[in-house]
Amino acid sequence: MIYLIRHGQTNLNKARRWNCQSDEDINEEGIRQAEAAADAVSKLPLDLIICSPLIRTRHTCKIVNKNNVPVIYDERLMERNGGVITGQPYESYDHNLYYNLNTKDIPEGMEPLCDFMKRVHDVLDEIKEKYPDKNVLLVTHGGVSRCVKYYFEPVPEDGAINKDSKTQNCEIKSFEF
Repeated sequence: MIYLIRHGQTNLNKARRWNCQSDEDINEEGIRQAEAAADAVSKLPLDLIICSPLIRTRHTCKIVNKNNVPVIYDERLMERNGGVITGQPYESYDHNLYYNLNTKDIPEGMEPLCDFMKRVHDVLDEIKEKYPDKNVLLVTHGGVSRCVKYYFEPVPEDGAINKDSKTQNCEIKSFEF
């Protein structure tokens, strides 16, 4: 079983700005969210946690890992590189374009969505191979959660992976191979 939790709120989240790969810690609300999720996480039958190495996920992981489950940090679980939109207001770039596999003309420095999905799917393939009978928690990001969803479900024909796939800060989801 794969469980997933998104990091707690950051100041960029609160300000409705693109976090992307900025290495920002969670804020006071994010700490409260992680503390509130910790009891639910402690009840999951976890064998392993795989965490994005960014500080907001590391801090969230530290708070929710009350059972001291072994943790592996994996750069492939980092949020999508947003290039020049990183830190900019959400309105600066259309979410529908950001989360659409058919979008070809992307801002400077932005990681192509197909590359982003591939690296996340590579992690899931590796978990499936290395830990077939284990329960694994991914501590990660909103964009990564969308990629995880579309590992287990077909991508819509229009290429849009933002439909019904938003994960709130510290929301826990589960998926089964």
